[in-house]
Amino acid sequence: MRPQRLVDILALVALVLLGLSGYLTWSIADPGSGRPVVNFNGYAVSRAPVTLALAAVVAVVVTKLAGTALRRVLAGLLVFMGAAAIGVALQIRPDANELSRLRPELSQAVTDRVVLSTGPAPWLALAGGVALLAAGVIAVLTAHNWRRPTVRYERDPAATPADQWKAIDAGEDPTI
Repeated sequence: MRPQRLVDILALVALVLLGLSGYLTWSIADPGSGRPVVNFNGYAVSRAPVTLALAAVVAVVVTKLAGTALRRVLAGLLVFMGAAAIGVALQIRPDANELSRLRPELSQAVTDRVVLSTGPAPWLALAGGVALLAAGVIAVLTAHNWRRPTVRYERDPAATPADQWKAIDAGEDPTI
C-alpha cells in the first residue's frame, strides 16, 4: 500500500473515531436518591476531539496539494494534533463540580453525593488520536516520495502555444 493511501485511511479512521467520541457518552453522573442518571457526551465535556478531527482532515487534504516542504510542516501538525487528541482522551475527566456547572441538578446543594463513571468515548478518542499520530509520522517520513496531483495536467514548458494547438488539431491532449 502506498504511504499516501495509508495516511488517508488513518486520517479517515481518526476522523470517525474522534467524531464519534464527541457525540457518544464521555461521562456518566448518578446523583442517587432515585434521581435520573445524567449522561454527558464528549462535545459537552470538551469540544477538542471534534475540532481536532476536522482540523486534521483539512490538513490531510492540503497535504495532497502541497509541495514537499509544506507537506512536512502539515504532517508535523498532524503529529501534534494526534498527541493533543491522546492528551485530551487521557486527561479530560470532569469532576462533580465541573459537571454541576453544566447541569444544576448535580449540584452538591441538591444531592449528597454524585457517583461518576466513564463512558466509551474517551477510549474512542484515544484510538483516534493514535491513528492521527501514526498518520502524521508516516506522512513526515514519506513526504518526499509523494507525487503532486497536478503533475499530470501541467503542460510542457518547452512547447509553444502553436505546438499545443497543432497537438489538439491532431487529436492529442497536450496536458498528458
